Amino acid sequence: MNTNEKANDKLGFWSIVLLAINSIIGSGIFLTPGSVVTQAGSKSLIVYLIAAIFAAILAVSFSAAAKYVTKSGASYAYTKAAFGENVGFYVGILRYFSASVAWGVMAVGVIKSTISIFGGNPDSVLNVTIGFLVLMLIISVINLFGQKFVKMVMNLATAGKLFALVLIIVAGVVLLITTGVSHNLTMVDQITQNGHRIVPTLTTTGFVMAVVSAFYAFTGFESVASGSDDMQEPEKNLPKAIPLAIFIIAAIYIGVVAVALMLNPKALMTTKQVVAISAIFNNEILRDVILVGALVSMLGINVASSFNAPRILEAMARENQLPSSLTKRTKRNFPVRTFFISEALAILVPLAFQYNMVNLITLSAMVRFLGFMIVPLAVICFYFGKNKEPILPAPKNIWTDIIIPLLSIALVIFLLVKYNWQAQFGIIENGKVVGVNWYAIFMMVFGFIILPLLMFWFSRWQKNKQ
Repeated sequence: MNTNEKANDKLGFWSIVLLAINSIIGSGIFLTPGSVVTQAGSKSLIVYLIAAIFAAILAVSFSAAAKYVTKSGASYAYTKAAFGENVGFYVGILRYFSASVAWGVMAVGVIKSTISIFGGNPDSVLNVTIGFLVLMLIISVINLFGQKFVKMVMNLATAGKLFALVLIIVAGVVLLITTGVSHNLTMVDQITQNGHRIVPTLTTTGFVMAVVSAFYAFTGFESVASGSDDMQEPEKNLPKAIPLAIFIIAAIYIGVVAVALMLNPKALMTTKQVVAISAIFNNEILRDVILVGALVSMLGINVASSFNAPRILEAMARENQLPSSLTKRTKRNFPVRTFFISEALAILVPLAFQYNMVNLITLSAMVRFLGFMIVPLAVICFYFGKNKEPILPAPKNIWTDIIIPLLSIALVIFLLVKYNWQAQFGIIENGKVVGVNWYAIFMMVFGFIILPLLMFWFSRWQKNKQ
């Protein structure tokens, strides 16, 4: 493949925007908006707006880092440039393992949702395993066709999920105009089920927890720059593309939730359907289109994960912190070795934990918080020239490089304080903690201590052999 062909395969500005949208919009807005509405009621739109502002602030920090360091690896590349090889290696291993496990979690989510939609038993380990392996085979085939084909699939998946979400907004607005059925937002707080109000009296703590819940619907932007070597002019395009994607997603989320609140909020909060957002409509064709959009969305975020995770490991190999053999690519520019290592992790770890989503999500969430903390610190280092490795001579800006990163760090500390630690590390029955979740604790110890030590030893051993 000549240089011009490789350049054409790289993601341009709008493909990066679509990748960011694809990496952020997954199953959440289709499956779980009812949980935020149940917590916040009539204040749900404000909750989503605040969550979007939180995400945008953090995204600006990641975008600022991207103008100084354009190598693949995202958090790993920024940390290594700012704080040196050892800290970079540690963060890189954590981020890679987390990304691979997160890929597996999202794959399990797709399969369980698909089985439920078609009336099967999503708790059957055999059913989930068969579906899981079939999905991973499909994703492997997509990637084997090369980067150009992956780019096309991601763009189509993003277009498909955006079409479904925009359809919800347009169809909802048309129904509101033609039928005249509309709920005053304050009425949402008064809706009852079995004689009891669904939405509790909103307290400050309840409002904060609703914001934290909504915030997770915007995460995923932090992984977009993992494959920046496969992007055109990442130092220019990433700082523009990621905030733009957040803005587009915020507008869509708020539009979808607004339509749901005015059209049929009780259905949204009480439905037993897997794709909860479809419950606000009575039209079967409309529901089916939304179901297809949800499935396309879930497939798309899996393809995005299969693009991002392998490139973190490949980035570490390019920096000579792992064997150079891991940088091998096929003629179609496919990182074959790191892909199949990542896919093996994405399959084996969920399988080992019998697809327990809570345990698997724990590590991914914690590493995400670490990245949200360390990348803003790296940007501040770049601004003051305290970096350990050379960076690009990017234009400095006190707002994007100092003030917003400091605000980002304050927000992360706030989210950590409000994080539901008991739910992650306790066994909960009927709303009460009845034991310790040792599986979740083991995942944390393995991911934060054992795996980095093993990989560090392996890296040193490889270097001594050379």
